Amino acid sequence: MSQSFKKMKASERREHILSLLKQRGTPVTGSSLAEEMNVTRQVIVGDVSLLKARNEPIVATSQGYLFMTDAKDELAYQRTIVCQHGSNETEDELNILVDHGVYVQDVVVEHPIYGDLTAQLRISNRRDVKKFIDQVQTTKASFLLELTDGIHTHTIASDSEDALEEAIEALGDAGILMKN
Repeated sequence: MSQSFKKMKASERREHILSLLKQRGTPVTGSSLAEEMNVTRQVIVGDVSLLKARNEPIVATSQGYLFMTDAKDELAYQRTIVCQHGSNETEDELNILVDHGVYVQDVVVEHPIYGDLTAQLRISNRRDVKKFIDQVQTTKASFLLELTDGIHTHTIASDSEDALEEAIEALGDAGILMKN
């Protein structure tokens, strides 16, 4: 670890975090940022919170922090779908979507006290699905759908309307999609 990070002022460290996130364009974990800058992960969490407070478009995903750019995240076709299933079907649900060329942006559940709880997923292939499921299992975390008897929504996107339609139909065939 570089000695220069030990003596870096907090404001300089935050600018460095912002610069790294912009350059990489892929999620960066808080732990790796902490290790790189020779501070604790909690310091990084605080720094990122301060960056968000000044309206920097940083999101926390299941894979790490990501700097959002409009062009990268806009696919031509986007839908919100409502699903209901148990935790044990989450991997199947996500694989059905990505196997149809669909990008899974987020998951949202409606909490009776807190309102909508949204988690950025940013899943686009089976490798992302496996990584997400492995993280949930390793950390013994709960899926948000466990708060709502399995009911949740996803924002999904694709560069093809047909891909969205086929994915939605496949979720229906699997008994995962809630229909009106």
